[in-house]
Amino acid sequence: MLRISRAALALFFVAAGITHFVSPGAYLAIVPPSLPWPGALVYLSGVAEIAGGIGVLIPRTRRAAALGLMLLLVAVFPANVYAALHGMQLAGRAVPSWILWARLPLQGLLIAWVYFASWKDAERPR
Repeated sequence: MLRISRAALALFFVAAGITHFVSPGAYLAIVPPSLPWPGALVYLSGVAEIAGGIGVLIPRTRRAAALGLMLLLVAVFPANVYAALHGMQLAGRAVPSWILWARLPLQGLLIAWVYFASWKDAERPR
């Protein structure tokens, strides 16, 4: 079950990372204006998601990748707060406000998923 969870986690992050390159507009729109170089931040976070997703599949890099993904989830939290406060559009349509607010606690669940599927597992003796 742990392997399935880790594979799903990897797929989730790789797919999310790819969307940063395919549809960067949605991500650019939620970068708080106080942050510099929004385009670079969007692409950098996409690369980090792809690298982390792949990294959790490799035993040698699993713990570092898990730590990176957990830190990334903390780092992008302000963008999710900004989206909840100011709105967000996908494919030219406004995302319902309740979804944007519901996303905020999901960050914690994603961190827990990364931890239990990758970080904690890396502590187990082989």
